[in-house]
Amino acid sequence: MKFTKIALAALLGLAIVSINQVAKADDYAKQAQTTMSKTEMKDIVETAVSAGSFNTLVTALKAAGLVETLKGKGPFTVFAPTDSAFAKLPAGTVESLLKNKEKLASILTYHVVSGKVMAADVVKLTSTKTVNGQSVMIKTDKMGVMIDNAKVVTTDIVCSNGVIHVIDTVLIPKESK
Repeated sequence: MKFTKIALAALLGLAIVSINQVAKADDYAKQAQTTMSKTEMKDIVETAVSAGSFNTLVTALKAAGLVETLKGKGPFTVFAPTDSAFAKLPAGTVESLLKNKEKLASILTYHVVSGKVMAADVVKLTSTKTVNGQSVMIKTDKMGVMIDNAKVVTTDIVCSNGVIHVIDTVLIPKESK
């Protein structure tokens, strides 16, 4: 019985040390990101490219001629749909949009807000105006944050020229009249 208590105490001690090491690593990563100069940080487009889960978004940005804009000074807030978000669209939609630069640009700019709006600020809003000129609705409840019909799945990916919030659905603006 004594051996079991001693072994349990030793394992508990190792677990506490491991948890502390993980916490210290997380603190170090946050501190490194905070102290990193803006020239060392990636811009919104570079961050999206390096993430590997925004290939469709990056392709669409190129087709719409918006890459240089989102590499610009900013700051911008981008509600970025993942590749799986684009895959939810009806078959042929992405291909069709890639051929219609004006409509594609309208949809993509509906995902961008001027300024750096961090998650702590987003949850205080009920809507916000996008670069497209239309507003997105914001709903916050115990289930999380919704931007129109898209769930925010990751927040506050800080970039040199703004911030990215990852969403699970492509936002579609109301058609212009």
